[in-house]
Amino acid sequence: MINSDKERQYWVPERRGFITNYPNFMHWKRLEEAGLAGIREPLNIYIHTPFCAQKCSYCYYRTVQGSRKSEIDAYVDALCKEIEMAAERFDLAQRPLSSVYFGGGTPTLLTGDNLLKIRSTLDRCVNVTDETEITVEGEPVTITDKKAQILGELNVTRISMGVQSLHDEIIKLSHRQDTQARALRAIEMSRKTGASVNIDLMSGLAGDTPETWAYSVAKAIETGVESITVYKTELYTNTEYYKELRSNKITLPNDDEELDYMQHAMDEFAKANYVPWSFFTFTKDDKYRHVHSPSIWRGEDFYAIGASAFGRMGDYLIQNTNEVGRYIEMIEGGDLPIHRGHRMNSMDKIIRDIVLGMKLVTIDLESFYERHGVNLPAFCKDSVDRLTKEGYIEVTDTELKMTEKGILHGDLVGKDMTRSLMEMYT
Repeated sequence: MINSDKERQYWVPERRGFITNYPNFMHWKRLEEAGLAGIREPLNIYIHTPFCAQKCSYCYYRTVQGSRKSEIDAYVDALCKEIEMAAERFDLAQRPLSSVYFGGGTPTLLTGDNLLKIRSTLDRCVNVTDETEITVEGEPVTITDKKAQILGELNVTRISMGVQSLHDEIIKLSHRQDTQARALRAIEMSRKTGASVNIDLMSGLAGDTPETWAYSVAKAIETGVESITVYKTELYTNTEYYKELRSNKITLPNDDEELDYMQHAMDEFAKANYVPWSFFTFTKDDKYRHVHSPSIWRGEDFYAIGASAFGRMGDYLIQNTNEVGRYIEMIEGGDLPIHRGHRMNSMDKIIRDIVLGMKLVTIDLESFYERHGVNLPAFCKDSVDRLTKEGYIEVTDTELKMTEKGILHGDLVGKDMTRSLMEMYT
C-alpha cells in the first residue's frame, strides 16, 4: 500500500534504468591527482578498449569502428605507458591486486601481440599473482583458434562474451555480424582455453518474442558455460534502434513483456541450477563467482586505464578523457589523462554502497554498520518497510536480501532505498 502522493510519484515497480556508478557523471568536475596515492588496500584494474568490429543497433557507447592496425597499436602503446605512469605515481605495485578486467569495446579485437604487450606491462608494474582474476571481454566474431590460444597463454581466468541472442533472426535485426553457429563455435573455443566462460544475453531485443527468447535461453544453458548474464535492452536516442523504432522499421517488446522474458530466464536457470550472485548474472552450481564487479560494488578501489575509462581511488571517482586522439596526446606528453572526477562525501559513500551493494542481492548489515556507523534498515525505514511489504526484500538481524521478485526488478530496490537520501543530502 502506498500512503502518500509523494510515494505514488516514484513508486513504479519497473526494471528499467541500469546503474553503473554513483554519483552520476554530471556531478564530476576537473580533478587534480592529489589524494590518489598512498593507499594500501586491495586494488582492481580496468583496461578499456574503445575499438569494435561492428556497431550493434542497440549500442549507445562511444566506440570506434574501422580502425587501422597502426591506430590500434598506437593506442596500445599509450595504454602501456599509462600503466607505467600510474603505477609509479600512485604506488600501485604495493597493493594486492584482486582483478584485471579488459573491457570495451571489444578487447579481443586487439592482436595477440597487443594483448601480450599489455600483459607484460602489467606483470612489470603491478602485483599480478596466480590469485588475480583476469577477465577479457570478447565478441564471437573476433574469437578464432589463434586468439583463443593467446588468451590461454595469457592465463586468462574468465572470458566474457557478448552473445546477446542465439536466434539468427534476432541477431540479424541487431546488425551484428555473428550467427548462432559462429557464437557456439566461439564459446567452444573459449572453453578450451581453460578459462571459465560467461555469455551475455539481452532481453527485449528488436523482434524478440516469447518463442525466440525461450530459444536463446535454452541454447545458452545447453552450452554448459560457467555463467550467464542477462541485460535488459535499454533504448537511447543515439542508437540505430531509436532511429528504426521512430521510422517503424522495428518493434521492441514493452516493459511488461520484457519482465516476462526475464522471469522465464530465471525459471529456466533455476531448473538448470544456475544461481544468481547478482540480479543479472547466474553461475552454474553456484560456483565460478566473478571477482571484479563484486569487489568494486563492495567498495574496493579500481584504477581505470584507457580513453573514457572511469574508476575509484579512495574517496575519489576519476575518469579519463573521452577522445582517443587526446588520450594518446596526453600520454605522449607525459601527463596522466585524468579529465574529471568527484570527491565523495560520507553520504555519497553510503548511497553508493546501497545502490551498488544491492546488485549483489544481499547486503551484510554488520559490515555496512562497521563501514558507515548506520543501521541500514532504520536509516531507510520507510523504503525498507515498503519493499518488505511488497515482497521485494527480506530483512533479518544480519542481512537485507532481495527476493526473487526483487531480483527480477533489477536496480529497483537500490534506487528506491536511496531516492529519499539523494533528495535530502545531494
